[in-house]
Amino acid sequence: MPASFSPAAAWPVLMLVCSNVFMTFAWYGHLKFRGAPLVIVILTSWGIAFFEYCLAVPANRIGVAVYSTAQLKTIQEVITLTVFTGFSVFWLKESLTFNHLIGFALIAAGAAFIFRA
Repeated sequence: MPASFSPAAAWPVLMLVCSNVFMTFAWYGHLKFRGAPLVIVILTSWGIAFFEYCLAVPANRIGVAVYSTAQLKTIQEVITLTVFTGFSVFWLKESLTFNHLIGFALIAAGAAFIFRA
């Protein structure tokens, strides 16, 4: 993260959060509707992913002025785990176990090294 956090540094993160919500639904949302025909699921997922790209591409373009590409990717991965955790619990009604939390925490700890000076 930049030494002095500014609103310019927040926009890419906010856009990545929003894009990740779209992508999580594109990749996993259909699992709640397993009876839907695969071709419909694929086309719907592509339609949802379009909006993800409309946010992720500009987020990375804007973000590279504030973060390194490694930092942007790391931010995106941590966001992915956070969004997916909430999605799996609230949308798919899956349990979050202690092992999941430990695993995610270890990934987040590894991600922290990317931001060390």
